[in-house]
Amino acid sequence: MKISSLLFATVLCASICAIALAAEGQGPKITDKVYFDIEIGGKPQGRIVIGLFGNTVPKTAKNFKELATGEHGYGFKNSMFHRVIAGFMIQGGDFTNFDGTGGKSIYGEKFDDENFKLKHTRKGLLSMANSGKNTNGSQFFITVATTSWLDGRHVVFGVVLDGYDVVEKIEKTPVAGSTPKEEVKIVDSGVLEMDAPFNVDYKSLPY
Repeated sequence: MKISSLLFATVLCASICAIALAAEGQGPKITDKVYFDIEIGGKPQGRIVIGLFGNTVPKTAKNFKELATGEHGYGFKNSMFHRVIAGFMIQGGDFTNFDGTGGKSIYGEKFDDENFKLKHTRKGLLSMANSGKNTNGSQFFITVATTSWLDGRHVVFGVVLDGYDVVEKIEKTPVAGSTPKEEVKIVDSGVLEMDAPFNVDYKSLPY
């Protein structure tokens, strides 16, 4: 009886460990795909496709999605990536002043930090830019490195699925300080159709 119980416990433990190992590197569920078509200095550079974590941070994901579609009469289309810091991040989303001082959410000028469940663990993550606690609007950034010091301060809510090479083109654009010398423009934005939500495996991303 004792041997059977021990064997069962061993098998159960092994199963749990196997499940944990299988899940390692797997990110949260993608509920929506958003795209940005990018130009630098008026020249087309390609498309960035971003998956949004709408189950984990639904309010933040909804804000970004609806700013991408422009369904409220304002949004990301024809706005700029106004701040670029190589080895750190690229920042955009100010569609009112185009310099990092403006923008607004679909909920009003600002909305509260939703949660900090997701961490800045890799490049290609989408996170909300802010000016302090509970000051989310429309500005966002995409990491080009692990930025763990931002954990608990900025809300991570998506990841680049395709077009990370375009992110790299933006990262490498010449800057004055952190301002691109040529316009880095989102010439079009919107939502792509999905068959069903899915969990993204970070290790499977092509960058």
